[in-house]
Amino acid sequence: MVPDALEISTIIEEIIQAHGGSELWDSLNGLEVRISAWGFLFKAKHVPVLEHTRVWVSTQRPHLIFHDFPKAGQTGEFIGDEVVQIRESNGQVLQSRSMPRAAFRGLRRNLWWDFLDFIYFAGYATWNYLMTPFLFSRTGFAFEYLGEKEFDTGRLFCLRITFPDNIPTHCQTQTFYFDRDKLLRRLDYTAEVVGSWAHAAHLCNKYRDFSGLKIPTHRRVRPFMFDHTLSGPTLVALEIHDVQLRKSSDRG
Repeated sequence: MVPDALEISTIIEEIIQAHGGSELWDSLNGLEVRISAWGFLFKAKHVPVLEHTRVWVSTQRPHLIFHDFPKAGQTGEFIGDEVVQIRESNGQVLQSRSMPRAAFRGLRRNLWWDFLDFIYFAGYATWNYLMTPFLFSRTGFAFEYLGEKEFDTGRLFCLRITFPDNIPTHCQTQTFYFDRDKLLRRLDYTAEVVGSWAHAAHLCNKYRDFSGLKIPTHRRVRPFMFDHTLSGPTLVALEIHDVQLRKSSDRG
């Protein structure tokens, strides 16, 4: 039996509760996170891997800062679809690009990315990953229950989720898979800034509890076939080493 809107709303609440709950999340202003990231996409776009990089993530709006990137003392800043920039330690803006998503229409992006390209892609992607599933309590999301699907790791239930236009993300409609404990185990999407062909499965494992917030710390992104079976190399490998919850505007 297909759940109605009220039942889906209850499922979303249970998913949020399983990851730490809305009361805890609503008390936060941001997260301080240490991450490492690498994979085939980094090689293909000629961008450096991230090694224990310190990242500040706003829980209030699409805003993320990479500390000591692209060089020590500098910061790479993602501010939604409005601007990305690189600042010197004294706050001086060294490079900036308005409307960064639109810039990916250029031919060069098929061959290599500059630092501002990478800051936009890694910024919105990392922000989405760390905000999920708490994002779903915001207005403008649409949910469709797709039933259950059997994977090698077990049986998962699926939600097709359509994002509102004001959330920068891989693509507007994505599929999320949750286990019996309501924990996110996989999400499927098309990374549109990479290409319309860039269909990927993002696998989430090794959940850890960070002061009540439950986050998958071992994440792998791989391409998938039309039947949603995985194929090809690891496009992005993401490890989350530490998460500190922030309840003030101090970014550290």
